[in-house]
Amino acid sequence: MAKKTKKQTKRKQKLSLKISEKRYQELVSMKKSKKKMSLKDKKSLDSALYAKYCMCLQKLERGDANPYPICMNSVYLNRGFKPPKNASRNCNVVFNKKK
Repeated sequence: MAKKTKKQTKRKQKLSLKISEKRYQELVSMKKSKKKMSLKDKKSLDSALYAKYCMCLQKLERGDANPYPICMNSVYLNRGFKPPKNASRNCNVVFNKKK
């Protein structure tokens, strides 16, 4: 008899930072000063920046103004970082977004 297998589905993440605020500030300053960072540090900083971007979108979504350029400037561009492509579209896919 053949064994039935279940298809693995990717779980959505919680919309929160996975690192402390102090560690986040250290990583941001390391990246701004272009110091050598480990792969683990780069990934944790990228995920923290992306989580901050999605949280910003969620907070400003109910307002009158368009939240996308405001959040993009405040999280990525003011720090001199290159934003990921289709960042706002993927927030719903990656995180459990409350409506």
